[in-house]
Amino acid sequence: MMCSECNQRPATLHFSKNINGNKTEFHLCEHCAQENGDMFMINGTTGLSLNSLLAGLLNIEPSFQHITEDTYKRQQPLQCKECQMTFSQFRKVGKLGCPHCYDTFKEQLLPFIKRLHGGNVEHKGKIPERIGGHYLIKKEIDQLRIELKDLINREEFEKAAVIRDEIKHKEQQLTSFNEGGE
Repeated sequence: MMCSECNQRPATLHFSKNINGNKTEFHLCEHCAQENGDMFMINGTTGLSLNSLLAGLLNIEPSFQHITEDTYKRQQPLQCKECQMTFSQFRKVGKLGCPHCYDTFKEQLLPFIKRLHGGNVEHKGKIPERIGGHYLIKKEIDQLRIELKDLINREEFEKAAVIRDEIKHKEQQLTSFNEGGE
């Protein structure tokens, strides 16, 4: 297959781009890929790294950006007070400079994190299957106890009694679960 740019040399790099369901395929020779500045690993030159991948992902489309009044008022680039890194530097490097950068660039990072994690911005972890049932029941009991305390503080004793009974039922489930081999 010949290069789709110059039609003179054989294509050695093949890639496809999918934007909104429109798939476009590219077949380039090494020479045309280097001329176009595409980020490919070609004979030891600077190639596609995790940093450049993450930095590229941060080129968020305007539909994902949240424009506020502060965006227009802010004349200086957003910069971390601790390490002095700007957001544009972060986009080039692909790494944050320090833990404080997460707070400084929070508004800019949230859309990116949501895209990567399917809309979630809070890590809740995974539960191994072998302890999953036991752990989930304990977690439900803890939540119910917090709710029970809140109801008692608000003097909603009828609702508190229902929650108390639910806690007893969950504790019985936990006991039977433990006796069942866990």
